[in-house]
Parts: sequence; C-alpha cells; structure tokens
Amino acid sequence: LAKGVTSFHDAGATFEQIDVFRKLATERKLPLRLYSMVRWEPLARMDSLLDRYRMIAYGNGHLTVRTIKRQVDGALGSNGAWLLEPYADLPRSTGLALEQPESLARVAAIARKHGFQMATHAIGDRANREVLDVYERATRGADRSSLRWRIEHAQHVTPEDVPRFAQLGVIASMQGIHTISDAPWIPAKLGAERTERESYLFRSLWDAGVVVTNGTDAPVEDVNPIPSFYGMVARVASNQRVFVPSQRLTRAEALRAYTLNSAYASFQERELGSLTPGKYADVVVLSKDIMTIPEPEIPSARVDVTIVGGKVRFERR
Repeated sequence: LAKGVTSFHDAGATFEQIDVFRKLATERKLPLRLYSMVRWEPLARMDSLLDRYRMIAYGNGHLTVRTIKRQVDGALGSNGAWLLEPYADLPRSTGLALEQPESLARVAAIARKHGFQMATHAIGDRANREVLDVYERATRGADRSSLRWRIEHAQHVTPEDVPRFAQLGVIASMQGIHTISDAPWIPAKLGAERTERESYLFRSLWDAGVVVTNGTDAPVEDVNPIPSFYGMVARVASNQRVFVPSQRLTRAEALRAYTLNSAYASFQERELGSLTPGKYADVVVLSKDIMTIPEPEIPSARVDVTIVGGKVRFERR
C-alpha cells in the first residue's frame, strides 16, 4: 500500500494458501485486491478441486481465483532460460525445460475443462515458442479473446513469434523493471545481435496489437510500480545506457499497460484500471505528475496517498 499497489496478481498459490486468502477476505482483512493463481498442485488434485476454488470478486472484490500458473523454463541470468540457440557465454547449453510441452498441454486441457485462464512463465525464445504452440493447439476452435491466456515475462521473443501473440489472443505479461536491472548483462548471455532482435519487445508487441501489461516480478524485484513504469518508457539500465531504445513505449502506453491492460488481463476492466464512475474507487496520488515531469525525474516520484474502495489505506506523513 505504501508503494501504491491496490491490486496484486499473485502468480502462485496452493489451495491451502487460497484458503487463508478466502478467510481474510471473508473477515474483510485483505487491504488490497488479490488476483491469485493456482500453482504447486498435482494435476489430478487441480482437476478435482478447481471448480470448488473458483472465485470471482469474492469479499467485495478483494479475491479472485480463475487462473492456473505454470513455468516452462528458468531465468536468463542463471542460463536457465530455454533458448533456440546456445548461450553466448555457455555455448554447450540452450537452457532448461522445467516443464515439457506435453505436460503443459495436459494442464491446458484441464484449464479449458474448468474455464480457467492459463498463465505460463516463459523467458527464453524457445520457451515462448513452445508455449505459443501449446496454446494454439489447446484453444483451437475457441473464442481466444475470451480466454485471455497469458505468457508471464515474454522476455526474449523471436520477431517471427511476435504476431502469433496477437493471432492467438495471448497477453504478454511483462515487467519493465528488467530493462533496468537485467539489461547490462543480457548481451553477454545472448550476444549483441540477438539481444537487439529479441529482448523486451515492448514496442514490437504493442504495435502488433498484443495486449502488453506491466508488473514488477516481486519478490525478485521491488514491488514499487514507478521504476517499472520508468523502465518501459526510458529503458535506461542500471549502467546508465539506454537498452534497445527502439522498443520504448510512450508514457500513455506504459500507463495503460500498468492499469487498464492489467485489469483486462485479470478480466476486471469493468471494475478496475481507470478513474471511471461505477468502478471501484481505487486511487493512488503521487508526489509528481509522472506523465509530464522530465523523464529522468520519474523514479523520484513517491506515493502520497493510496485509496482502496474509497478508503484511505496509506498516507505518507
């Protein structure tokens, strides 16, 4: 709340953890809205319990459960992202497949059966392609725009796969903060040419008609949205170099990615994501206007007030 977060996409909860969230929501003790994803559960257990745990705007809109979270590869920094070609700094490796496509396809079938959204962690270019392939087969014949299946991170994507996101109605759930924290060492992992072509393609995906969202990847990164917003518009890395400037978004686009697009990614665009009559009165007041101040000043903005459901939940003294 002190960092202006009114809704949080919790990408990984067991049924037991969701029980705790439900109890807190029932007792009106959840101070912000949780969009929680089922994770760490065996397939058979998910198949038998998903219907019982499906919740839409439970507890006055404070808890929603309608998504399954999976992970097909690791992280680029540890050479765990699943790549089409070997690592520049580890030529014998193309990374790790933490879940095989055949297994992911079984999960996707369970999601379709129970009307759940899929949200799959994919960082490497091969990981993203494999997930798109699974999604394409699993959703054949469906109204894909109504499914709103997601790829979490979508960090390194080949130009050939960019239009497939739009064609399949797949949401690119991205994190602008990584263009600050990760960017200095990405060329060492992928090489300069592949980095330029594939890394954090905010602009390419946006222009292709893909719904791009922004988040923070907490607790890997700080939950503060301001640096992640700055990362999407400036892409100034921690070494002070601009990281692939052609992929920057405008401030208006980056704001939409963090608000309305994220609401859309959680089926909540009618309740969240804009200051509109009839929506929840979730409002954040900042110390500076991040839409107009000089770009380098954006990270210095602070949260003055956080309001959730019309109630002041945080006020900076």
